[in-house]
Amino acid sequence: MIQPATETTTPVRIGIVTVSDRASRGIYEDKGGPAIREELTRIVASPWEAEARVIPDELDLIAATLTELCDVAGCALVVTTGGTGPAPRDVTPEATEQVCDKMMPGFGELMRSVSLRVVPTAILSRQTAGIRGRSLIVNLPGKPSAIHDCLMAVFPAIPYCLDLIGAGRIETDSTVCAAFRPKS
Repeated sequence: MIQPATETTTPVRIGIVTVSDRASRGIYEDKGGPAIREELTRIVASPWEAEARVIPDELDLIAATLTELCDVAGCALVVTTGGTGPAPRDVTPEATEQVCDKMMPGFGELMRSVSLRVVPTAILSRQTAGIRGRSLIVNLPGKPSAIHDCLMAVFPAIPYCLDLIGAGRIETDSTVCAAFRPKS
């Protein structure tokens, strides 16, 4: 069971990475990163602080950013948005696999399953998750409504996973998590 947060609890660091050529150049408004922050604000009841990045779809840069957020910034959780489709420049899953010690395929399986109930093209999404040291990295799609559905589907497992890998502790707002029921 997750212990309640206290006033002396050190905030958990959470990385939020938007992977988008256009958003990184200022051509397109980043909607994915703010959507993740909004969802986390609703879900996470314990103290946390965000480390946000907006970067282009470049494999080496994505891998370096994930590594920096895990190893240097000390993020217990890193959530990405974008770059999970089949287009040639969609390489977020490859960067995640490159930097992780262990892959967690159940996250991607569940996210696709939930998304398929809403849109048939969700089968094209390649989101995944993996562990780097004491950090969990989760790839989400880029659309804000899909971010909501996918994050709500997998978040019940995230605090337990973080506990198992010795990362920071996250307490969730049980009323928010219980209120989400995927469409049948």
